Amino acid sequence: MQLRSLSSIELPPTADFHVHLRQDAMMELCTPLVEKGGCDTVYVMPNLQPPIKTVSEALAYHDKLTRLAPNVKFLMSLYLHPGLTPEMIAEAARTGVIYGVKFYPAGVTTNSQDGILDIEQLYPVFEAMEKHDLVLNLHGEMISSPPGAYVKEDGSPAVTVLNAEPMFLPQLHKLHAAFPKLRIVLEHVSTRQGLEAVRQCGPTVAGTITAHHLWMVIDDWCGDVFNFCKPVAKTPEDRVALIKAVVEGSGKFFFGSDSAPHPIQAKKGPGSTAAGCFTQPYCASIVIGAIEEALAQGWIRDDEVTIDAIEGFLSKFGRAFYKLPAASSTSKIRLEKKGEKIPDVVRSEDGSVEVVPWGRGKEIRSMNHLDMN
Repeated sequence: MQLRSLSSIELPPTADFHVHLRQDAMMELCTPLVEKGGCDTVYVMPNLQPPIKTVSEALAYHDKLTRLAPNVKFLMSLYLHPGLTPEMIAEAARTGVIYGVKFYPAGVTTNSQDGILDIEQLYPVFEAMEKHDLVLNLHGEMISSPPGAYVKEDGSPAVTVLNAEPMFLPQLHKLHAAFPKLRIVLEHVSTRQGLEAVRQCGPTVAGTITAHHLWMVIDDWCGDVFNFCKPVAKTPEDRVALIKAVVEGSGKFFFGSDSAPHPIQAKKGPGSTAAGCFTQPYCASIVIGAIEEALAQGWIRDDEVTIDAIEGFLSKFGRAFYKLPAASSTSKIRLEKKGEKIPDVVRSEDGSVEVVPWGRGKEIRSMNHLDMN
């Protein structure tokens, strides 16, 4: 496929299986932008303040999002916490709106302070999820060791942002072995080791890959707070491995943007920099641009890129894994080269909320929804 020579590409609408839409004014700004990014279906993360821990909270959140973007299908999730019970899992499965439960190691990323320290204590919940066919979404990172630590008390290497994902992977294999019928997603895979771990598991395990990880390496986030995310971007070798996973067409990997908006002051203000890259309004175009860049650099060949693989990654594979219907054949998006650039700031109409999008100033394909009727 001569992707770079095509001025226009038509694809099914994107399905984004990992997105943060926040709450209050930030939610009102970001939720209508889902369609602008080319998406008609999104899987919504539950790490609000406070987190979405109950079925009633998830349903109320779903109603708010649907009012803001009625043409989008919102798939909801619950926040995995020690108070979650098998009975609550059964209740969630009956809603037809809640599709999974998100696991955060306590303290590993934004609003994860209520997360899990001992994963085995939730085995009865995982058994119920397996029974009721809900998806377990893993933020696959170990909690970082204290600053200055060389080894942990048990003699294992200190955990840093660079090795936190590889050091978590034994937990993935352990869970898959204990619950082989439980659908598990290793979210926002950022390393070659993470990709290989997913490949080693059976068909009930998949991985999501973000748009921004297809563009960045360590150097990019070290010097720019707006590129800082969790997991952080890793090495050039990891970046190339991720791009190859996108175009391999195996069905083991599909799109999850992990688009995570933060106010400018949360990214640049005093104290810790908030982790997250905001890509939602441009996500499909950013992915296509990353593939084109990989072709230009010679990391992949034209004959390795097919329209089936691109459609699979952005739309079909994730829908199939989550047991959703395929996108309507009468609905398409068109990505065209028109010289559009990602803006420096996305702001609300009244100017009270400002977010810096990832890739500001980068030229991307313009996106339009098509009605094929």
